[in-house]
Amino acid sequence: MSVAREARWVAAGQVAVGLGGLALVRVLTEYLSPAQYGELALALTVAGLVNQLVMGGLVAGIARYYAVAVEAGDVRGYLRDARWLMGLATAVVGALAVLGLVGLAGLERLAWTGLAGMVALFAVISGLASALSGIQSAARQRALCAFHSGGEAWLRIVIVVGLLHVLGISSTVVLLGYAVSTLAVGVSQLFFVRRLAGECALPPGARPWAPRIWAYSWPFSIFGLFTWLHQASDRWALQSFGSADEVGLYAVLFQLGYAPMGVAMGMAMHLLAPILYQTAGQATDARRNSEVHRMAWRSVLGCLGLTAIAVVAALVLHRPVFAWLVATEYRALSHLLPWMLLAGGLFAAGQMLALKLMADLSTVVMTRAKVGTALIGVGLNIGLARAFGVEGVVIAQVAFGLLYLAWMAALARHPKGGVA
Repeated sequence: MSVAREARWVAAGQVAVGLGGLALVRVLTEYLSPAQYGELALALTVAGLVNQLVMGGLVAGIARYYAVAVEAGDVRGYLRDARWLMGLATAVVGALAVLGLVGLAGLERLAWTGLAGMVALFAVISGLASALSGIQSAARQRALCAFHSGGEAWLRIVIVVGLLHVLGISSTVVLLGYAVSTLAVGVSQLFFVRRLAGECALPPGARPWAPRIWAYSWPFSIFGLFTWLHQASDRWALQSFGSADEVGLYAVLFQLGYAPMGVAMGMAMHLLAPILYQTAGQATDARRNSEVHRMAWRSVLGCLGLTAIAVVAALVLHRPVFAWLVATEYRALSHLLPWMLLAGGLFAAGQMLALKLMADLSTVVMTRAKVGTALIGVGLNIGLARAFGVEGVVIAQVAFGLLYLAWMAALARHPKGGVA
């Protein structure tokens, strides 16, 4: 499949995801009050913690080593070890979930156990589905990736609405709908991923891929904690210094401003990541590393250009956008939309450079930058939320985006093993 055709499939999938996400915001703001929406946003931060600490790093490592396994002619062994690693991760999440539920019972917080159990279930299912999606993307199965990602976005709406009507309106029911829709798509993904297996080059008892994937992945788990602290601190700071209503209003602003830039970034990364990984191989050839360097920096410039266009458009259209996409009680913060788009675009550009470092097999190098920027971002979120509320958190997001981009640019300024 040509790169142009791949790009069309990636674009189709990400557009479907983006439109589905916007439609879901519209639906949920009609069903949930701002306080309930805020509760859902806080619950999703806990699911994010599980994925960042336990599963997220493995997902990145599994995706990165697919191209290496293909070159080695051992996709079957690679898939076997990937399954083994994700099984261990699932067991860890299950043990943590049991400890959490026991702790809530001991604190006599039985009303929270249903939501906590649903958070754990969704975290496991979404982590496993992400691993399958990462393998499909690394295999450059663009049409299947587009079908699964776009299909899940719209299936989620159907299932969530159905469950809200049957089981009642609550954030726990919404999370159940998320889990069911992700599981349905994950079953389909598993069917196609299993078809990738070829001959196994090494004996079944050997685990050559698990140590290599883990060596690549463990830095993600280290800086994943700090990344999560930053990503969750905006909502929890607003909850601490404001109210659940403010969390809900901010969560909607985030989904309409920051998240669309994430979708655009996802479109570029789904297209670019497997190409960079295949180009880099084991990242030992200077010529191949230089080509990765050029592609990554061109993508950064494209991302910043797209961000500038989006910000200018939002300055003019923020009121009608909120009128179309959210219920009336959520529209008070529309004037902050351009700044959330700017924050999301700056972070997306930084992530493009992080992708270059991942292709270089330089994940350890990123750790200090990830931890440092995350801690500064947490401090900005807490301080500015306390002083200025939602507006302060938006300012903090823009400042964090600038810092993250600058730090990643410093790390990625040269090709691996050479000078630009």
